[in-house]
Amino acid sequence: MIVAIDGPAGSGKGTISKKLAEYFNLSYLDTGILYRAVALQMLTEGINEKDCRSAKKVARQVSITSIDHSGIRTRAVSDLASKIATISSVRKELLTRQRRFAQNPDPDKDGAILDGRDIGTVVCPNADFKLFIMAELEIRAKRRWKELLQSDPTVIYSEVLEEMRSRDERDTNRKDAPLVVTSDAMVIDTSNKSIDVSFNEAKNWILSRRF
Repeated sequence: MIVAIDGPAGSGKGTISKKLAEYFNLSYLDTGILYRAVALQMLTEGINEKDCRSAKKVARQVSITSIDHSGIRTRAVSDLASKIATISSVRKELLTRQRRFAQNPDPDKDGAILDGRDIGTVVCPNADFKLFIMAELEIRAKRRWKELLQSDPTVIYSEVLEEMRSRDERDTNRKDAPLVVTSDAMVIDTSNKSIDVSFNEAKNWILSRRF
C-alpha cells in the first residue's frame, strides 16, 4: 500500500501524513527533509544557491537515515530548500531514494506514505491513494508564523507571508515537477478545519476505497 500526499507549505499535510502512517501502519517519509538536508549542508559549506554542480554533489551524499533533524527547520534552510528544489539535477539525485523508500517499507509495516510536492505526479504516480492537502495562503502563513515564534519572538508575520507567497510561486511554476493536483487525488482544504477533522476525512476516504 502506497499513499502519496502533496500540498503547499503550512497546509497540514505533514501532520495528517504522520497520523495516517500510524493508523494504517505505514513507513513515513517527509520528502522535504531531503531538500532541507541539502540546503543545510550548502549553507554550512557556504555554497552559492546557483552552484548547481555543487548542489547535485551534496544531494548525492544525503542519506535519509543520517539527516540532522534539529537543524533543518530554520527560515534560511526552508528558503534555500525551495530554491534548490527547482534544480533538475538535485531532484534526479533524490528521486531514486524516494522511490526506493516507497517500494521498500520497513518489514513490520504494511506499506509507505510519502508527502511532498510531486509525490503523486513524479515520485509515486501509481500510488494506491493520492491526496492533495491545501489551505488559504494567509492561513498557512499564520500557522508558520506561530510555529516560528516559539524559537524566535522577533519573526514578523508579513515577512513570513511574503516568503510563503514566493515559495508557492516557485513550487507551482518550476519547470521540473511543479506542484499540481492530479485528477485522481482527493483534495482536502484545511483552511477552516481542525487537523483531526481533516485526518478523519482522509482516513475515511482511503478506507472507503481500500476494501
